Amino acid sequence: MKKDVIRIGCGAGFSGDRLEPALILTEQGDLDYLVLECLAERTIALAQKAKQQNPNLGYDPMLERRITGLLPLLVKHNTRLITNMGAANPLSGAQKIIDIAKRLQLTIKVAVVLGDDVFASISGDEPSMEGNKALSTYGTLISANAYMGVDAILPALKTDANIILTGRVADPSLFLAPMIHEFGWDRADWDLMGKGTVLGHLMECAGQITGGYFADPVSKPVAGMENLGHPFVDVYPDGSGIIGKVSGTGGEITIRTAKEQLLYEVLDPGNYFTPDVVADFRSVHFEEIKKDQIKVTGGTGKPKPSQLKVSVGYQAGFMGEGEISYAGAHAKERAALAGEIIEKRIRNLFDEFRVDFIGLSSLHGPVIPQGSEPYEVRLRVVGKSHSQDKANLIGEEVEALYTNGPAGGGGARKSVKEIIGVVSILLDRDKINPEVIIP
Repeated sequence: MKKDVIRIGCGAGFSGDRLEPALILTEQGDLDYLVLECLAERTIALAQKAKQQNPNLGYDPMLERRITGLLPLLVKHNTRLITNMGAANPLSGAQKIIDIAKRLQLTIKVAVVLGDDVFASISGDEPSMEGNKALSTYGTLISANAYMGVDAILPALKTDANIILTGRVADPSLFLAPMIHEFGWDRADWDLMGKGTVLGHLMECAGQITGGYFADPVSKPVAGMENLGHPFVDVYPDGSGIIGKVSGTGGEITIRTAKEQLLYEVLDPGNYFTPDVVADFRSVHFEEIKKDQIKVTGGTGKPKPSQLKVSVGYQAGFMGEGEISYAGAHAKERAALAGEIIEKRIRNLFDEFRVDFIGLSSLHGPVIPQGSEPYEVRLRVVGKSHSQDKANLIGEEVEALYTNGPAGGGGARKSVKEIIGVVSILLDRDKINPEVIIP
């Protein structure tokens, strides 16, 4: 029997999101579905790296902590969980969830969605979307994950699994799939696919639509940020929705927060490409029906693309970094001299090299604002190289400024880390074969 309305909550918008909003949503939100959206381009490349080092890893590093708290509530409230925390290793992630359930003496069923890992299907000759260069020219390739859509998730929803664990799927598809499943939507009804994708896109970043990443204490104050609530959406069979949050949680849902999230990461509102539809956001309408409740209507769509985006991770070398602080009279000038010393000594050894003055020029460019006389400045020097030994030089040279640089430097720190680069390609849809497994 098809429902008249379903409620979907979003308990996480990225891998490092807070834990408690999902618990509050599940306990108090009267949800049919909870979505945890925890994957990004670099996240899955790093997960592939972890899987290479340990074949039992590669799922989201916070999976165990999230699931341990959530499982009793999901079972208690009969809420189904859809999440991409499987990352590069959904099967191992599913086994971890099953182990947690056994430890908690709970009976659950997990459906695993596979097929996004297309590393074996690429040759290295494919041109990147970013620079139209062959993938092999970027460096040693380590991963290739396609953005799958609802076609991959729907078979899992047809099982009686409590938890659907995926790898790389498009963020809005995590929300669109249960809409199609519950309402029996025709996947070739592009307007319905567009409307559902609008709602999914509004929800996917969790706290962003409730005031996170929106707030400015001067021009856009938001109350209760320390207890920011995450959103849920009541979806209706016509594709409209009402977005709200649990009463008593912090933040706000307004037309302004909704508009900002609608345009987040959108280059062309008339052509928002997903695996399920090319959505058109231009006819979306928001109506504030009461405090912290926004009704969403409109949105259309065009046929889904014949190719899917694939994120390809590659080894991009090493980044060396060093920082040191200067305070008091002439702090800016002393920091500038310290940066000049290091640049003259080792700049020519690096493919990329940067000197930043944190608080002055580290975000918007190398030009230090004129007339600014800060009391303290922190120098940051960064260099990129394919040699780890050369990357180490950055921190060593910064530390040497203690006795070989300007007066009064202190608080030095240094680090070296491997860089995982990410580029994208397009791959024909028929080369991607989703599969559902019940461990």
